[in-house]
Amino acid sequence: MKVDIFSEMQQPKELWGPDVENHEHRLFEETLAQAKLADEMGYGIWWEVEHHTAVEFSYSSAPEIMLTNIAANTQNLRVGHSAVLSPFRFNHPIRVAERAAFLDHVSNGRFELGLARSTIPEWRTFNIDPDDTRDQMQQAFEMIPKMWTTEDFSWKSDFYEINNVSIIPKPYQKPHPKLWQACSSPTSFEQAGRNGVGALGVTLWASLDQVAEWIGLYRDAIKECEPVGEEINDQVAFFTFVHAAESEQQAMENGAADAAAWYTNGAFTFFEAKESFVLTARELEAAAADPAGGGLTGQFLREHADDAVTEAQLIVAKVMEGEEVTPEEVWDVLSKQHSLIVGSQDQVREGMKVYQEAGIDRLMSFHQVGAIPHEAIMKSIRLTGELIPEFDPDAR
Repeated sequence: MKVDIFSEMQQPKELWGPDVENHEHRLFEETLAQAKLADEMGYGIWWEVEHHTAVEFSYSSAPEIMLTNIAANTQNLRVGHSAVLSPFRFNHPIRVAERAAFLDHVSNGRFELGLARSTIPEWRTFNIDPDDTRDQMQQAFEMIPKMWTTEDFSWKSDFYEINNVSIIPKPYQKPHPKLWQACSSPTSFEQAGRNGVGALGVTLWASLDQVAEWIGLYRDAIKECEPVGEEINDQVAFFTFVHAAESEQQAMENGAADAAAWYTNGAFTFFEAKESFVLTARELEAAAADPAGGGLTGQFLREHADDAVTEAQLIVAKVMEGEEVTPEEVWDVLSKQHSLIVGSQDQVREGMKVYQEAGIDRLMSFHQVGAIPHEAIMKSIRLTGELIPEFDPDAR
């Protein structure tokens, strides 16, 4: 199992301090310092998200610039965009292909590209019809590799008309950087598999049983894939909150439980979880009821139609209804379903083994969460990094 780092670039107001005017600049400097340490410790990829207008929750509104800065200040650490918001009002496929190829060159071939649909608040900000997003992402997956590997590119659909243009530069890596898809539902895991791209699991609230089922759905789909790129990227990566300290007590004193609750409340509030849940449920219901079977997703949903509601789902429902869940509630539920890896180095080692045994190819360790101070994050990155050779003997 490879060990990576996942970054939202978070900074709650309680960390802004008296020098409020410079809190953003300080966050950028701290993020770069964390990436330099990750390079030193042998982590595989630094994954950077893209979000807009997400004050406190994510300052990563121009991730390709942060990734360029990280690439320029590291030697071996790969840089991954997890993921470019692919509906064209966010990022036109030509611009995605150009920026990605450019970053691949300046990183000397250390770049990996993920695509995502985004969610309701960002769709609203950029005047995007939610019903168009899955199709636009699919077309972006099909277009970008062709832009990278052909001299003259053309495309015509309801969304795009491109006639005989040459997209430059071409990527440094041949045939092109690895492709990934951000996944948060059975439908998206199946789509990633059928596209022959890697799956980026983007939920902290999945139990390991769910993770294993989604991995199985992805593996079944990729067996039948028609790859959008020139090669298949058969990998599954999942992010989870990781905080290593000298002891479990020290981890709690560093604010691990508070950070998990802050992230839970912040994520479901920012992403307007209730509305997003309704949209996702509508897609899944359509797949389950599809007269043609709904593909692997339809089969998966019919097999799980009678599954009981989990404690985690009850917590999520409370947040959807506008309630703020307490650190104690979050900690209890996430610990029971192994959705976080927190404690001493020995406890973190055992938690990582659980994910390795679940069949995950890459663990995207999520250290910079909530109000955990920078010094504690650096300590966590170092302590976790010391374990990497046990899981990935080939790590640099």
